Amino acid sequence: MSVARRIVADIERASWIRRMFEEGRRLKAERGADKVFDFTLGNPEVEPPEPVLETLRRVVAGNRPHSHGYMPNAGFPAVRAAVARRLEKRTGLPYTAEHILMTCGAAGACNVLLKSVLDPGDEVIVLAPFFPEYRFYIENHGGRVVPVETTSEFQLDIARIAAAITPRTRAILLNSPNNPSGAVYPAEALAELNVMLARHPNVIVVSDEPYRALVFDGRTAPETAAIIERCAITDSWSKAAALAGERIGYLALSPRIAEWAVLRDAATFANRVLGFINASAIWQLTMSEAPEATIDVAAYQAKRDLVCGALAGMGYELTRPAGTFYVFPKTPIADDVAFIRLLQREGVLAVPGSGFSRPGHFRLSLTVPRGTIERSLPAFERARTAAR
Repeated sequence: MSVARRIVADIERASWIRRMFEEGRRLKAERGADKVFDFTLGNPEVEPPEPVLETLRRVVAGNRPHSHGYMPNAGFPAVRAAVARRLEKRTGLPYTAEHILMTCGAAGACNVLLKSVLDPGDEVIVLAPFFPEYRFYIENHGGRVVPVETTSEFQLDIARIAAAITPRTRAILLNSPNNPSGAVYPAEALAELNVMLARHPNVIVVSDEPYRALVFDGRTAPETAAIIERCAITDSWSKAAALAGERIGYLALSPRIAEWAVLRDAATFANRVLGFINASAIWQLTMSEAPEATIDVAAYQAKRDLVCGALAGMGYELTRPAGTFYVFPKTPIADDVAFIRLLQREGVLAVPGSGFSRPGHFRLSLTVPRGTIERSLPAFERARTAAR
């Protein structure tokens, strides 16, 4: 049986993240795990917070009637109401259960929304650097990716965004805190974007927020939905609660979207026909009761400080991330893929910026033990020296 030509082509240009992860497995088998420093995957190395695990145990032990069966495709009404109350408290907007759709992670939420709004050839603006899977999510539903560069410090460039909007533009995909740069878009920039979008009432902003709780230095990420009127939130507990394998998240449609009810119906239908059917019943119930539990942000901030301080001391140029658990330095040579090969030779596995549509950089994930970072630092020094 032949494989679809499009899938073959997509595999060829698939995520550098997974490619380097697989290379890491090979190197560990060849050299020994202690001689390989793998900074590729954003997979929390810690266990979920105890309140989450305790709630899970209680939900499972409770074995309430029909807790393992089908529910409305949008999710349990009581769970959606709990999410809505949380969003209402955060944003000041009158969210109700009817504005919420429980999904198989933020990725599921993105695909459900894009399936609901895109006709073939419609355009989605994404801000570079961006999570590479966004391209596949958009193209899954016949959309066309329109990359728009951010500033040198990875902040919004409103003029560039405005220039990229066409009559076919249906959405702008924001990711703040941002993977891979760690940038957090300030409220002032979001407000400026909202003013500009008043001239484009058919464009919806998709605010992808799986890292919203992972912000450093005592900051709080602005509530995008409170600032941008036509906003849909896609969120998950994958990163903040270390539940990446459980695939639990939600889509929230702003009450300020005039046609939110029509969009809700479309998204509920899309959730079914894309094969998700509904989000995990047990995890819906669990996360509705423990929504604020997060991993230790201070530990990631300390690792960020260690990596940024050490790399800057070696002469690497970088913008210190304000959130997430990634660092995105510049490569000391223009060819980021060639520099990744130099790092690999030293036993360091990282992802080239080209994989995130920002060449000349590389991404490091901080989801490794502190000791791993400390032992890897001489390898970063040797790679930089070899690149001169």
